Amino acid sequence: MPDNGNQLRDRAFLLPIEDTEFLLRNEMRGARFMLEYEKAELSLRDWGVRSTIIVFGSARIPSPEQAEAELRAARTPEAAARARKRHVQSLHYREARDFGRIVSERGGALCPEGGIRDNVIVTGGGPGIMEAANRGATDAGAPSIGLNISLPAEQQPNAYSTPDLTFQFHYFAMRKMHFVMRANALVAFPGGFGTLDELFEVLTLEQTRKAPSVPIVLFDEAYWRRIINFDALVDEGVIDQADLALFSFVNTAEEAWAELLRRGLKAHTPEAEAPK
Repeated sequence: MPDNGNQLRDRAFLLPIEDTEFLLRNEMRGARFMLEYEKAELSLRDWGVRSTIIVFGSARIPSPEQAEAELRAARTPEAAARARKRHVQSLHYREARDFGRIVSERGGALCPEGGIRDNVIVTGGGPGIMEAANRGATDAGAPSIGLNISLPAEQQPNAYSTPDLTFQFHYFAMRKMHFVMRANALVAFPGGFGTLDELFEVLTLEQTRKAPSVPIVLFDEAYWRRIINFDALVDEGVIDQADLALFSFVNTAEEAWAELLRRGLKAHTPEAEAPK
């Protein structure tokens, strides 16, 4: 019998799903988009996640534990000054953790009626504010979602997002889609380019009515007013005065929760839904 080893060993004989070289061809980008959509979509459905609350914020903000360690380790005036600033920033981590806990306890993530979970915390899955919000959900015993992105300087997932709901994306566009498509609300803590990008993506969807309206709150009014001159945008005529009503400012986790409720968030817990 003729030897068919060459045929069996050639990549052409692999099933398409087993042929990574084929799957990574430029022409297969559409299929990879579909796979990134479906993998997260089916897992979220399996967990009964009907709606989410997005938490954006800097990956560079330390936990209180990290900030305290940096203060103790500082040996020069420059290091001490930096550590003191980081210690102040860690208050945002504390509030984001409290917010993740409050949402998870009161919003419906713990009470899957018929297997359905609402207002589940979703973050970018990394450190800093993202870790804090996922950690708060863990404090409440609730699941939470991490939508990580593969980057040249690899971002590791934090240890607090639910393992079954910790995903990695190659395409920013698909990751953003999964952020928004189930969102009941957005809370943006202080952050840099990534936070600004994600915040303005959602604000643009709201302004142009390309997505259902959801409450948007910005944590730490002093930070946001210093970083972005929203009133100047109105003065220049590039946005309308009414566009400033798309979001509110808050300064504590409890304020954030109250403001989301005031702006129409539905809390799907037995206590929230009981007749008054």
